[in-house]
Amino acid sequence: MHNKKLDQLIVQLENYLECWKQFNYFVSLAREKKSSAEDENQFLEVKAIIVQELELITDAIECTSPSREEVHALISSAPSIRYLSDSTEGNLRGLENHWHKVYVGFQAILGQLKVKQRQLESKSFLSSLFGGKKK
Repeated sequence: MHNKKLDQLIVQLENYLECWKQFNYFVSLAREKKSSAEDENQFLEVKAIIVQELELITDAIECTSPSREEVHALISSAPSIRYLSDSTEGNLRGLENHWHKVYVGFQAILGQLKVKQRQLESKSFLSSLFGGKKK
């Protein structure tokens, strides 16, 4: 994978993780039972972005954990903020636990990509230093 594609993938994954943070924010709103119709619309939009971007990310890299099925199950278990507001505390904790597992999994993937990025940058730097000295 060449550097520009890798750089773009890292930015894409960082933005994707921001969507996951927003998802968790909406779960917090549900727990507090403080949401509006606008919040519901934004929640649906965030979920749509999460599912769509997942397809783009998994097309670019092999992603075994979290799996597509895990992400879909999590998103499907939260149809609306109102639904979550009516859930028990135990169900909300279970959802948060599932969210955390997925979130940490994507953070690990991001870390792996950044390691690869550094390795490529290091190789480029070394080859620029020593590449011209071959005879």
